[in-house]
Amino acid sequence: MSNVYFADMRASHKENLFDKISKLLALCGLPQRVGEGELAAVKIHFGEKGNSAFIRPIFARRVVDDLKKLGAKPFLTDSSTLYPGERKEAVSALACGIENGFAYAVVGAPLIISDGLRGVTETTVPISGELLQEVYIGTEIVEADALVALSHFKCHELTGFGGAIKNLGMGCASRKGKLVQHSTVAPVVAAKHCTGCTLCLKSCAHDAITMVAGKAVIDAEKCAGCSRCITVCPTRAINIQWNEAADLVMKKMAEYALGAVANKQGKTVYLNFITQVSPACDCYGHCDAPIVNDIGICASTDPVALDQACADLVNNARGNLDSALKTGHEPGGDKFRGVWPEIPWQVQLEHAEKMGLGSRAYTLVKI
Repeated sequence: MSNVYFADMRASHKENLFDKISKLLALCGLPQRVGEGELAAVKIHFGEKGNSAFIRPIFARRVVDDLKKLGAKPFLTDSSTLYPGERKEAVSALACGIENGFAYAVVGAPLIISDGLRGVTETTVPISGELLQEVYIGTEIVEADALVALSHFKCHELTGFGGAIKNLGMGCASRKGKLVQHSTVAPVVAAKHCTGCTLCLKSCAHDAITMVAGKAVIDAEKCAGCSRCITVCPTRAINIQWNEAADLVMKKMAEYALGAVANKQGKTVYLNFITQVSPACDCYGHCDAPIVNDIGICASTDPVALDQACADLVNNARGNLDSALKTGHEPGGDKFRGVWPEIPWQVQLEHAEKMGLGSRAYTLVKI
């Protein structure tokens, strides 16, 4: 079993949350995993403009400071998006990151987009997956000597939850890699619920939506599967056909995660922040009320064990009534299905373990 180290949100004049972050990194053996002069990628989500649930930049600063103490050269990195937000190319993405607080003056490290100016700077990484034999990873991730993944643990509309596996698999992939992962999830419109408001049409970056007789129609051939139309629809008329599509997305994502760290054996550390556990991804220009109260920060050298432990901690918490959580409010209730009932979120954990990324079995070590 893998060790997952857990720090709750309690603090005092003797030990604050920044001290706990340093302790978590030390327990994961950061000094043995990152050497002097090495280029260390700090993989983080910069947050969409208008969102505020992403990891606080001042927490990233502590990770940067600890890396610098080891003589490493850290940089913060994220990749381009498929959808038409503020992070679809490097110039806008960097501007968005700086506006969200990830400026050098705050985090103490430069920001580098991992897949280049337009999301096409990629390296093909061979893997022995069940579905894929090669994956397309942002070149700057591949070229980095070491990687520290800082992940905001929250719900997600495509995968049930997003944590370390998603931060690696989707977050380190180039635009081409993201498209490969999403390509089987074209949603459909329930015409009887569609009011013809055209919000979905305006949100689509791939010209996959047209209006026919006042109703939205999605062209599955053009659809990139980014799911943005689902969340902007005010009447919930758009949904993904969650049959095998959900399984495929999560399995591909797990295989991409494997490729993202394929050349970094013994050179990775993962931290999940179980704070502001929002019902959807940080890729939206808003964040809804958290479904549970802040729980803490977990760390491990095993991303699968880490995500499993975080999922268990969230499910064992009491759900917030004044939130998007519809069922599972009781401790032990399935919070992820309580928000996204049709998504079998365990698939990403099962497949990641099957591919050798890590183990779902863990020992929770409270600090």
